[in-house]
Amino acid sequence: MTATDADRSGDVGLRVLWLTPDKPTDISVGRRRIAEHLRREGIDVTLRGTTLRTVLTALRERGEYDVVVGTTRAGAFGGVALKLLGIPLVVDHVDPIRQFADTHPQPLALAVRLAENAAFALADHTLYVYEEEHARVRRYARAATETDLGVAYDRFADPDPGVVEHARDRLAAAGVGSDDRVVIYVGGLEPIYHVAELLAAMSRLDDWRLVVLGTGSLEGVVERATNERESVVFLGTVDHDAVPGYLHVADVGVSLVDDPHTLKVLEYAAAGLGVVQARGRAEERFEEYVTFCEPTPAAIARAVREASERERDEEFREFVREFDYERVAASYAAVLSEIAIRDA
Repeated sequence: MTATDADRSGDVGLRVLWLTPDKPTDISVGRRRIAEHLRREGIDVTLRGTTLRTVLTALRERGEYDVVVGTTRAGAFGGVALKLLGIPLVVDHVDPIRQFADTHPQPLALAVRLAENAAFALADHTLYVYEEEHARVRRYARAATETDLGVAYDRFADPDPGVVEHARDRLAAAGVGSDDRVVIYVGGLEPIYHVAELLAAMSRLDDWRLVVLGTGSLEGVVERATNERESVVFLGTVDHDAVPGYLHVADVGVSLVDDPHTLKVLEYAAAGLGVVQARGRAEERFEEYVTFCEPTPAAIARAVREASERERDEEFREFVREFDYERVAASYAAVLSEIAIRDA
């Protein structure tokens, strides 16, 4: 490698614009965590939620960046506009088209699928998470690398005592005692996550408290449940850095979406919780580590009790450690450096 190549490789300031989903930072943290690790490697990363305004700003500032990373879906489409003006593009493909198709009209889903295919074809490299997207990505992409969602393993496995104390104090103020058995849900409050079914399951878990952290269209439903039932505690959105504290005082973590790649399951596992997940695509990945159930109130209640009776599974925690953000970020760094060198 020449001196010029080294200067472009990220050792001294490869400049990257990362167009991410336009979501609150406490809801969508994965790209931010990867960016933190990339910065430690000397890569200058600017994260921006993707809106028409941020894309127009990026077009004006295009001379300030060496590579653009676009996270599906909007970020990838915004990145294409910059690619057409000559900036190398990496598509960060984190959500399968199936999820979009399940919640949107068929014509729109088809249009988005075609737009994604075009983004893969135009990009210099595509990083993808879901095995179900392998064939489609490989068909259209110039180059592709399979990666994974990451987890800040140490942050959840061994949280700062002050973070834990803060969580205990806030839960105590909400009426959760130190001896209460706690099942926790962290994430979006949308129908796809079977939030209503989880709330209904609490009528069958008289000796448990449900703590909900998050926001979404069902926030009002959760708030009503809090007013009607002493067993439900809703704390809204909390800083993601505070989440490990709440998990540390819980017994079971719940994820009721049919998805093998959910950050919350990795975080629950790192924290040593029993894990309940919806039966389906995740079973092959997590096998005996997780308690699976149908997303119905009765089945959820049974699964929570079963998960709580399982001994802390250190083998599961070691499995999850493999997805630490440092390891995931290394694949991004390698791709970004390769593209920068090739484009130099």
